[in-house]
Amino acid sequence: MQTAHRTDAGLVRLINEDRAAVRDEWNGFTLAVVADGMGGHQAGEVASQMAIELVETEMRSVETDMTVDERKEAVRRAISTANDKVFEFASQQARYQGMGTTVVVALVTRYDIVIGHIGDSRAYLVSGDSIRQLTEDHSLVNELIKSGQITPEEANVHPLRNVVTRALGTDKQVEVDVYHNGWRPGDYLLLCSDGLSGLVGEPELYAIVADRRALSWKVDRLVQRALEEGGGDNITVVLLANDEADGAEAANDPERGDDA
Repeated sequence: MQTAHRTDAGLVRLINEDRAAVRDEWNGFTLAVVADGMGGHQAGEVASQMAIELVETEMRSVETDMTVDERKEAVRRAISTANDKVFEFASQQARYQGMGTTVVVALVTRYDIVIGHIGDSRAYLVSGDSIRQLTEDHSLVNELIKSGQITPEEANVHPLRNVVTRALGTDKQVEVDVYHNGWRPGDYLLLCSDGLSGLVGEPELYAIVADRRALSWKVDRLVQRALEEGGGDNITVVLLANDEADGAEAANDPERGDDA
């Protein structure tokens, strides 16, 4: 598996509150995490960094012989534990009260992906000639879209488009969404903060990721496109390429498939 990632403060923000981590050899898995902090001053970057470190610590218990359900529960538990500890930390220090972060976590094998997330940082699967968003945004505009009050096009320019309805660390308890998806050789997994997805549309995301050039070029180009569109937020991109298993191996794997 190939991986590449990059984060950039953008053209407006003075501080980069985004954080990302990619661990290629994680007890037989690849672990990737993106967190987009919030809370003002230094609180956002503290929350996102804590979330990354806490998730990594909790995920040390994963083992290659785990079932899909066991891996999904491990991801859910890691994010929930991170939420508990960030909330406790913030509650004990006045300057950090109310801080939080989005988080999207991917635990990846050659055959499948387990994703857990809170907030509006996203995971996309690029496969063949298509791109598909695997996560559902926990955001105000997404709720308005689902209720029919605004269109997706209107959401892109809505004045409250950056308001999240769920975040890690802002409440004592939080619901974590967890998904399982298969993927094949030649597929790509893209994780990103809304500094990318809020400015660059899916057709262009697909075109860049599907390009035949190196993975490092792709993440650099994705960040550059967000900057060219104004770079109004921190921008973080993680890209994983499935290039290790052949088609016969993947087709015969009993745990392939998609579920939530």
